[in-house]
Amino acid sequence: MLLSVENLHVYYGAIHAVKDVSLHVQEGEIVTLIGANGAGKSTVLNTISGLLKPRSGKIQFMDHNVTGVAPNKIVQTGLVQCPEGRRVFARMTVEENLEMGAYTRPNGKFDENLEHVYELFPRLKERRTQVSGTLSGGEQQMLAVGRGLMSRPKVLMMDEPSLGLAPLVVQGIFDIIREINRQGVTILLIEQNANMALKIADLAYVLETGTITMSGTGAELLADEKVKEAYLGKKRSK
Repeated sequence: MLLSVENLHVYYGAIHAVKDVSLHVQEGEIVTLIGANGAGKSTVLNTISGLLKPRSGKIQFMDHNVTGVAPNKIVQTGLVQCPEGRRVFARMTVEENLEMGAYTRPNGKFDENLEHVYELFPRLKERRTQVSGTLSGGEQQMLAVGRGLMSRPKVLMMDEPSLGLAPLVVQGIFDIIREINRQGVTILLIEQNANMALKIADLAYVLETGTITMSGTGAELLADEKVKEAYLGKKRSK
């Protein structure tokens, strides 16, 4: 098992935000966690990333216990988060943003990693000297993903990559996620666009008010009547 989360409990003060969550990610998979806004999806991801400390539970990555480990150390293990809302460094150029993503890598690997990102995102190469705050939303999302890839992650955790993007751009982002996965990066995807997420997922979990209520393959959950009604905007057949 590449990444395993066991019996995770996370609190914000007195609020029990994540309740006994367990999930597993095998090498080479795309695993998605779907749920309504406020269900606790980002809290799970931020806890795995070390940005939040769990009250209890265990996070295991590549046979190492990384529960409560500092975020910069988590990145160095190869577990990298692409945050919700893109959060590019708006006053820095595209290439400077990508450099920031490579801070854990040996200096000799920078050019090789940069070329890899530019091959994946030719648009970023075209705009490498452009200030990131002037990019479109879709271009900023490409940059956020590219920045995450600069550290050559084993697992890329993506938090709402389609948020606020036009439908045509969303399709492009999901095509890129598939391609990154084909190139050997395991993906843990947090996504409100359940339809798109389930179509590409090997394994999926449904999170409701901090609790996992359902799991299965992406295809199984796409076909499930409850999931259709709650997350895909389709009424249950009578």
